[in-house]
Amino acid sequence: MSIVIVDDNATNLLIIEKILLKAGYTDLVLVSSAKELYQVLDMESTSEAEVPVDLILMDMMMPEIDGVEACRTIQAEERLKDIPIIFVTAMGDSNKLAEALDAGALDYVMKPINKVELLARIRSTLRLKYEKDWHKERDKRIKYELALAMQVQLSVLSSPLKDDGIQISAVYKPSSELAGDFYAWYPIAPNRYGIILLDMMGHGISSSLVCMYIYSALKDTITNICDPEGVMQELNRRMNQLHRSDNLINYYFTAIYMVLDTESRTIEYVNAGHPAGIAILDGEVKLLTEGSCAIGFFEGIEMTKGLISYQKEARIALFTDGLTEWLDKEESDGVTQIMAGMKASTSHDPDQLLERIYPHDKIGSPQDDMCLVMVTVS
Repeated sequence: MSIVIVDDNATNLLIIEKILLKAGYTDLVLVSSAKELYQVLDMESTSEAEVPVDLILMDMMMPEIDGVEACRTIQAEERLKDIPIIFVTAMGDSNKLAEALDAGALDYVMKPINKVELLARIRSTLRLKYEKDWHKERDKRIKYELALAMQVQLSVLSSPLKDDGIQISAVYKPSSELAGDFYAWYPIAPNRYGIILLDMMGHGISSSLVCMYIYSALKDTITNICDPEGVMQELNRRMNQLHRSDNLINYYFTAIYMVLDTESRTIEYVNAGHPAGIAILDGEVKLLTEGSCAIGFFEGIEMTKGLISYQKEARIALFTDGLTEWLDKEESDGVTQIMAGMKASTSHDPDQLLERIYPHDKIGSPQDDMCLVMVTVS
């Protein structure tokens, strides 16, 4: 534990030092001015490392730089602002003492020094600092764990696929450390691909965990069942396994799942409460709307399967409502803008499509995760 004592009077420094040494505080640094304090704190350093100082006891009236000004300067530094400051002063002006507290000091002790009062205030201030340090360390650990969880979550997303006559890729912009959007695609047979995009209710740890729960079953479900209706019914069954009567929240997700057959040139799909995907088939635009309610609402759900076909080429955009809500303008909705962007460009790259339609002049930042999956078949 390191305590810095700042006073331009040598006698006061010795008195405070003696009181603290007898109380068991041995790591003491004595300085006679704010400038010397700045040197101890290494104020000119650009390092982000915290200074190993637990407490500053400082006189209020000092030449050149007084204690209040020094306190403000220290509080303005991000790496120093959590060091507690107690003023030890003979000044009884209540306005000046209020100014000192407003500058960031936690407490003050009047001179002549009452050692019982001084030690009590030191103990109280250090208890607050230790508790604050504990919370900072815990928050740092949580941030690290969230970052690690996000890396795991991103690592399971499907990589871009470029096969004979088909390209699939995605762009994903999560609004927080952990998000609820998820996409995947798998070859399920020669010339057949299962493609899914889902949007879990909510954000953060809970929705991310539910998302990973669904991911754990997704590949086997898609590759073994294949059929869009069967896949969605199985995912609904698994979501209902999470529900308990005492739960305050029932988790659910919207999704669109399709099976694309490049040999028969057909697309079977189910849209479970998700924004309608946009398919441009040989130049003709179709919306992927057939399906059911969101997955997880009810134990049994009715659904209809959509079936579309193409002759030469197909370009499909699947997206979450975070994107359409961000794109919405008074003159046109997000779906219309995505459709216009697809018509205006033949690019297979979702990043390029997003760049074309993204409202760079829009004030504020997205409140929801945004995901765009592009599928091109030729």
